[in-house]
Amino acid sequence: MNFFWVINGKKMKQFLIIIIASFFAALIAFVEAQDLEVFKTKEGEPRAIYKGEKKGKKIALTFDVSWGEKRIHEILDLLAKEKIKDTTFFLSGEWAERHPDIVEKIVKNGHEIGSLGYRYRSYTELEDSEIRRDITRAQQVIKDVSGQSTDLLRPPNGEFNKNVLDVAEKMNHTIVQWSINPNDWKNPGTDHITESVLSKAKGGDIVLLHASDSVKQTRDALEKIIQQLKQDGYTFTSVGEMIANTETKRNEIK
Repeated sequence: MNFFWVINGKKMKQFLIIIIASFFAALIAFVEAQDLEVFKTKEGEPRAIYKGEKKGKKIALTFDVSWGEKRIHEILDLLAKEKIKDTTFFLSGEWAERHPDIVEKIVKNGHEIGSLGYRYRSYTELEDSEIRRDITRAQQVIKDVSGQSTDLLRPPNGEFNKNVLDVAEKMNHTIVQWSINPNDWKNPGTDHITESVLSKAKGGDIVLLHASDSVKQTRDALEKIIQQLKQDGYTFTSVGEMIANTETKRNEIK
C-alpha cells in the first residue's frame, strides 16, 4: 500500500510540474503577442509607454535636449540629409525658451516635440503642486515658441513613480520612456553607440538619444544607425504616430 502511494505521489509531482510549466509558457506567449508596451496601474490603464508594436518594422528615434546649441544642429542637418522627418525631440522648457530659433527649425523640419518639463529637475523629488507647475510652465513655453501643444512627457532623467504618473495623467500627459538606451551621453565611442542600437533594434522600439552639447559621438553613430536600419527595411515614426496606431501591452508598476 505504501509503495502504491509513493508511485502515485511521484506521478502527481510530475503532473504539477507540467501544469506549472505550461502556465508560464502560456503567460510568456501572451505577453509577447501584445502590441504597445506600457506601464499600468492595478486598474489596467496604460500610463507610461516604452515600446510600440513589433509588426511593420517601425522605429521611433527620440532626442532629449536640455542645454547647448551646437550638437542639435548637426543632428537636425543629418536627419534632413537622410530625409527623415518623423522623430521626436523632447525639450526642456527652459532650453526652448532660450533657443526659439532652434525650436522653429525642429518644427519646420517636420519633427515632433515632447516635453522634458521646464527646469529638468527630477519629479520624484517634488511635491505634486511643484510637478504640476513645472509641467504647465513647460507646456506653455513650448506652445508659445513652437506654436504646437504637446501632451508627451518624458520626466527629467526618466525618473518617475506612481505619484508622478497620477499627476501627469490628470494633466492629460502621456509619459514616454524607451526600450533602447545606448547611453550616448557618456560618449562611450561611436561604434559602441551604433552597436548598442543595432544589436537590439526591433519593430516598435523607442530609441533614447541626446542632442545636448555634451554628446560628442551621437551624430556620427546616428548616421551609421540610420543607414543600417534603412538597409534592413526599417522606417521611422514619431512617438505620437506610434501611439495613435497601436493597441496596448501592459506591465504593472507597484
